[in-house]
Amino acid sequence: MLGSGLSSQTGASVAALAFPVIGPVGVVAVRQWVAAAVLWVVGRPRLRSFTAAQWRPVLGLALVFAAMNLSLYTAIDRIGLGLAVTLEFLGPLTVALAGSRRRTDALCAVAAAAAVVVLARPSPSTDYLGIALALLAAVCWGSYILLNRVVGRRLPGLEGSAAAAAISGALCLPVGVLALWLRPPTAASMACALAAGVLSSAVPFLADLLALRRVPAQFFGVFMSVNPVLAALIGLVVLGQHLDPVAWLAMLVIVGANAVAVATASSTVTATDSAVS
Repeated sequence: MLGSGLSSQTGASVAALAFPVIGPVGVVAVRQWVAAAVLWVVGRPRLRSFTAAQWRPVLGLALVFAAMNLSLYTAIDRIGLGLAVTLEFLGPLTVALAGSRRRTDALCAVAAAAAVVVLARPSPSTDYLGIALALLAAVCWGSYILLNRVVGRRLPGLEGSAAAAAISGALCLPVGVLALWLRPPTAASMACALAAGVLSSAVPFLADLLALRRVPAQFFGVFMSVNPVLAALIGLVVLGQHLDPVAWLAMLVIVGANAVAVATASSTVTATDSAVS
């Protein structure tokens, strides 16, 4: 799990190194192509057998997948890796809290909202567009989680995810080709973009599959909450991106709210299932 998180955030930092040459759009396109190739080989989707009811969530997942990565990488370019990933984590937090009436979840929501206000506090250097793009990535991630559940119920194995990744890669093809034509890549920038695709897509995907065979889903969900911290640390070491103490505190509040929400929600589900059994 630690390797998955480090790989994902290192991939994002390596991608940022290519932004000055080919821009976020070019990097996202290359990453989508790498993800499509990896998932196609692993999932082996049988597209001709898909029904209309199966295609609908797959197409929605493909659109969300592309929009999520494009908005996140553009936000990273504008506001830095740590802050962008922290705001993106509001997506799974919202999904975890949605529909809950527990006091603990209400407190988590209030704490996270207050932390976002602190992170977006007005100042002459505040990049509101970058913050908005990170929040859009959060919306996309929440939608991604919900659509993935539907796809998982309607299609066997990894066929749905593989098909969505392939379609997303195809959607990025014209935009990516145009971006790379307008901003010709160097060997170094293309190597960074390809490395980002492997580190942020292929490695975490395989590592998560192996981890989920060995640890409970609850612990896995809680551990995912450390990703913003890893992103901030890697952004500091690799990219030289510094967060002030107030931003660090707000980020840790969001991480804590996410961990508490996931842990308590999982515990409640487990207790309910035990009572029913």
